[in-house]
Amino acid sequence: MSKKLNFLIFLIIVLLGVNIFAPNFSIAQSLTPQRKAELEQELKQIENEIAEQRVILEAKQKERTSLERDVAILDAKIQESKLQIRATDLKIQSLTREIGNKALTIEELNAKVIREKESLSQIIRKTNEIDSVSLVEIVLGNQNFSEFFEDIDSFSSIKASLRNSFREIEDTRNNTETEKRSLEITRADVQELRNLQVVQRQRVESQEAEKQALLKATKGEESAYQQIIADKQKTAAQIRAALFNLRDSTAIPFGTALEYAKRAEDRTGVRAAFILGILAQESNLGENVGTGNWIDDMHPERDRPVFQVVADTLGFNPDTMPVSRAPWYGWGGAMGPAQFIPSTWACYAGYINSLTGSCRWGKGYTGSWSYSPEKDNIRKLLGISSPSNPWNAEHAIMAAADLLADNGGSGGNYNSERLAALRYFAGWTNATKPQYAFYGNDVMELATYYQGQINILEGN
Repeated sequence: MSKKLNFLIFLIIVLLGVNIFAPNFSIAQSLTPQRKAELEQELKQIENEIAEQRVILEAKQKERTSLERDVAILDAKIQESKLQIRATDLKIQSLTREIGNKALTIEELNAKVIREKESLSQIIRKTNEIDSVSLVEIVLGNQNFSEFFEDIDSFSSIKASLRNSFREIEDTRNNTETEKRSLEITRADVQELRNLQVVQRQRVESQEAEKQALLKATKGEESAYQQIIADKQKTAAQIRAALFNLRDSTAIPFGTALEYAKRAEDRTGVRAAFILGILAQESNLGENVGTGNWIDDMHPERDRPVFQVVADTLGFNPDTMPVSRAPWYGWGGAMGPAQFIPSTWACYAGYINSLTGSCRWGKGYTGSWSYSPEKDNIRKLLGISSPSNPWNAEHAIMAAADLLADNGGSGGNYNSERLAALRYFAGWTNATKPQYAFYGNDVMELATYYQGQINILEGN
């Protein structure tokens, strides 16, 4: 092999830092295996403590109303909220470190890609020089045919190795960037839940302050506390007249909301108090997350096309209809008191995709949708002659009950209702994740409250 070629190969190896022939490089991990194991163990311990608090809470809720019981319930709620926030903090901490590691990997991969591109350019230039050498030049240069073809073979081998290495680095970089985006979305998801949990804790602590005021007023005497509770019980007329707040819709009298929920219970088997608990929780969340618009907050392929048809079918201007704002971790665009996203509403309200022939949307397809009265299940359950409307309180309550029934929420069992609520909020895949537990707990607490109101109205 010629001295010129030997020198060129040496130069390439120096430029690449011997990366062509070396094994895959390693990245220093700031999150060591030991630290990762410690975080996982701490998280597991906290989740066990959360489960213990839940057992205490459920046991206390079954006891007779008393001052001691209600104080213990509040203490358990506050402790559980603090533990959930701590658990979420640990997850954010772990994800943040992993994202940092991915960013470092991408930075080093980018540098290596640049080095390899430059080296590949040099090899191509040198190869072109060899390709342009004539037989006369070979003879005059005192280089025989055997040496010439040895040079060609050497260049081809190195060039092939470099191409393979470059392709591998490109694939690794693309995969790493995808993983980094996924981690950022997950971290944003957890951060959003943490914000909601902080709101939850503030609400519970406010209730504790109210109880402390009661303790002060009663001086710890059970009889005085029971008298205060009795005085606070509203009459049936007051309960019926009290306003029931609905998200993105006008509040209605509680008596009217209960009438709608009772009718939904008759049609679906989902307990009226549980339905009202779901709607109240969605209203509470709406106060904290705000309102969006369909252009900025809806999924452009999955939801916007069907939303336009829903608005057109109902005679609404899509630009003026309130929808949920997109959270940090995904898309918004949920509609009305029951917070249905358009693609889910399509399956309950009779909207058909021309590509799939069903309510399911075709990924990457933004074609035509149409309304089918025969497929409008909410319309059938209500027994009406017009399209169902997600912003109508009666329609939204029936739709929520229908979806909760599909989620396993009929029958009145505490655990099945709580799981159905979590599926309603987070989907079936995420329903059992500890960080979402606050939603199910809040819904069941609200359902218990509304059941008490219903019992008063029914004389129980």
